[in-house]
Amino acid sequence: MSTTTIIEAPEFISKLQSTSQRDFKYSEAYIPALTQQCHASNLLLLPNGDLLCVWFGGSIEGRPDICIYMSRIPSGQNTWTGAVKMTHDHTRSEQNPVLFRVPSTGEIRLLYTSQDAGNQDSAIVKQLLSKDNGATWSDPTILFGDEGTFIRQPFVVLKGGAWVVPIFKCRAEPGERWLGSDDISCIRISKDEGITWTEKEIPSSYGCVHMNIQQLKNGSYLGLFRSRWADNVYLSTSPDGVDWSEPQPTILPNPNAGICFDVLPSGRVVLVYNHSSKKDAIGRRDGLYDDISDGTDTRANQANKHGKEAFWGAPRAPLNVAWSDDNGNSWKWKTLEEGDGYCLTNNSEKKLNRELSYPSILIERDGTIHIAFTFWRQRIKYTRLAEDFFS
Repeated sequence: MSTTTIIEAPEFISKLQSTSQRDFKYSEAYIPALTQQCHASNLLLLPNGDLLCVWFGGSIEGRPDICIYMSRIPSGQNTWTGAVKMTHDHTRSEQNPVLFRVPSTGEIRLLYTSQDAGNQDSAIVKQLLSKDNGATWSDPTILFGDEGTFIRQPFVVLKGGAWVVPIFKCRAEPGERWLGSDDISCIRISKDEGITWTEKEIPSSYGCVHMNIQQLKNGSYLGLFRSRWADNVYLSTSPDGVDWSEPQPTILPNPNAGICFDVLPSGRVVLVYNHSSKKDAIGRRDGLYDDISDGTDTRANQANKHGKEAFWGAPRAPLNVAWSDDNGNSWKWKTLEEGDGYCLTNNSEKKLNRELSYPSILIERDGTIHIAFTFWRQRIKYTRLAEDFFS
């Protein structure tokens, strides 16, 4: 298949349909969209049974028309509602939305990044608030105003009630272009429901980003990371969600693309990820973001500081589901969605990108598994699995 061939995605049907095209049964739908590009979804299940999904959309990632959008499946229904535009700042690219429901009040917070063009080292974190299950929202405010602060994964409420939000810092020296080679992960902790925050760095986390945290059945905490080096998914552990071990590679590959996991009531850890790495790359570009800057960025490339450099352009496919019954020490996996994962461009206007990426997963108490992910950057695809997926 030529990497320059324009491919139209299949018919985008927003109503859930059951299928058994694989060796397991599942339901799927495409979430309605208003833009050429759709990417980086995040799911939230409300107590009333509504399922919310947010993502960013526009023409090309990094352009100022990139904004946050939302859709939902109302409780008891099986069709996604039309997309609603949530943010309206057309001077910056607004990306990576994350939903969080405050346990004590039921208020919903929508966090997202806001950056100048493709320069992730300029990103700050904004938020919107809703007190009516997402029907109406406040004006945006700045949550984290220090530049280079990025989010991707949900909040975690620790056993003692403190909030933890994993962040990663996109760093570049003055005059250098951000490429990701000096990124690190941290957590920000609030003991007063988001009024004040402290920060703690994950030790030796260079290149480990998109930290996803969940509590295990034994009460400890597991963190999994995307790798800027495009080698493996990385793993860290913590007894309390605050003090973390140095990330170590797992056996699972990673192409420098998002991952997301949750834990079944049985204690089984379930991860959605791309089963590929730089070893599978047939070509690459140092500037995956060149089609954002349109050649106007004159800053020098970032120096290699840690003996490694960020790798961009590895295929973001297949999209797999992996599971572990020993808290991440060993894994089994199945393919959820197949494709060539072509990802040497973020250009959605020409419909060249065919990545299957950036999953969001949440698991209900009955074991129902909800997954949303980027389908060719043209739509967000939603899949619902039952626990018999693993049989």
